Amino acid sequence: MDMRKIVGRNVRKYRLERGLTQEVFAERCGFAQNYLSDLERGKRNPTIVTLWELAQALEVTPIALLADDAEGEA
Repeated sequence: MDMRKIVGRNVRKYRLERGLTQEVFAERCGFAQNYLSDLERGKRNPTIVTLWELAQALEVTPIALLADDAEGEA
């Protein structure tokens, strides 16, 4: 699977688990909502620093955003 899609799926999963809208998450992590929307859809290629910032805002490790836990899901 495309790593951009894995990261995007994980960001969305953790954001929703925490009950955050994209707007609130954007304020929390300092990225534009448009960027986060593209990221969650696998359209962006985040840098390591971006992964760190997203993970901090979601209170997870950066590794959690890279994990392909949904292998085999459609």
